[in-house]
Amino acid sequence: MTVANLCIVAASMLPVLVAGFGKSPGYGKPRREGGYDNAAPRAWADKLTGWQARAMAAQNNGFEALPLFIAGVLAAQQGHAPQDRIDALALAFVAIRLVYTALYIGNKPALRSGVWALGVAASIALFFA
Repeated sequence: MTVANLCIVAASMLPVLVAGFGKSPGYGKPRREGGYDNAAPRAWADKLTGWQARAMAAQNNGFEALPLFIAGVLAAQQGHAPQDRIDALALAFVAIRLVYTALYIGNKPALRSGVWALGVAASIALFFA
């Protein structure tokens, strides 16, 4: 398995981890006291505010970013681009997504948007590797 393929796995798991982080204050509390509601998780998440709401939004954006990234890795590999270049771009994407997520949760929208653009650029660069 290549580094880029491992990056696909990492990028796919990042939104799940971010959602768990956003939900974590609700774990162990009864539903009637605002605890996590696994019976209606989306309705529960819609009531979140602050950093928790931003974490759930970051999760959604993480899933939205995956198709272009995965397609870029696969297209680059299928096109026989140099694997070290593919790996470097894939690692950059994952690092960018980590920074993006931290900026999202930390409520830094202007910086976050710029970092988001870098992630898209890394994904597109894979098609031209």
